Amino acid sequence: MTRALAATVIASFVCALLSCWLVLIGWSLMGDAVAHAVLPGVVLAYLLELPFALGAVVFGLLAVTLIGAVREGGRIKEDAAIGIVFTTLFALGLVLISVTPSHTDLNHIVFGNLLGVSRADLIQIAVLGAVVTVVALLKRRDLTLYAFDPTHAWAIGLNPRLLGALLLGLLAFTAVTALQVVGIVLVVAMLITPGATAYLLTDRFSTMLVLAPTVSVLSGVTGLYVSYYWDTSPGGMIVLVQGAVFAAVYLFGPRRGIVTRLFRNGERGGTTRVRRRSAMSTDQAGTTRPLP
Repeated sequence: MTRALAATVIASFVCALLSCWLVLIGWSLMGDAVAHAVLPGVVLAYLLELPFALGAVVFGLLAVTLIGAVREGGRIKEDAAIGIVFTTLFALGLVLISVTPSHTDLNHIVFGNLLGVSRADLIQIAVLGAVVTVVALLKRRDLTLYAFDPTHAWAIGLNPRLLGALLLGLLAFTAVTALQVVGIVLVVAMLITPGATAYLLTDRFSTMLVLAPTVSVLSGVTGLYVSYYWDTSPGGMIVLVQGAVFAAVYLFGPRRGIVTRLFRNGERGGTTRVRRRSAMSTDQAGTTRPLP
């Protein structure tokens, strides 16, 4: 449980940090594609006794290259290209898992194995998380400009393609970081939900970079403890808590919550009706006070 808690905190923080840029750029589906496409790379890395991160980065970049080639080579649109490439690579990973002799259950890559995190796994998660965090924070200004206005970034001398490739590389590293926690199937939730939640709470990107990791870490710790006492899947419960927090913010957020806005509009409507009735009473009394 101690190692599981440490892995949850690291993965939640790193995924939430990257999710801020993914939400702004609109790369939710791309995050899903890269997260699933790394599966065959992880399996091949296991077979060749190489670091998982190496196989994940190679296949993550391969997925992006194939998506671009399919999109630009014919009438296929981007969303269809993403769906075709990532499902094919994900299926390849499942086939490799099914034919790979192993003393460990490689299905844990798909569904996560948080309570089976070893000391070596925790070290790998910590190293990858540190690399992603340091690079993202050092390049945060360039990545933010790329997210808001790639044309302006190119005009001032930055290379948008290079920044996009950097972000995709960080995405692949992050996917590997979260594999042991929630598995490939649920990685996309950790990569999107925290950033989307923070986006509903603030208009400042600097504040968003603080809110998203905070919400993600608290949700991760809460989900892990709930799964312990209720005897449920840790990865599934962590994502479920994140989804519940997003739903609460979406409905009851202080500024953009649907229920909050309805209640605020109802109060304004009631105040307007009271003022109109007061004005009508005043006019009937013979005064010349104008109606609002």
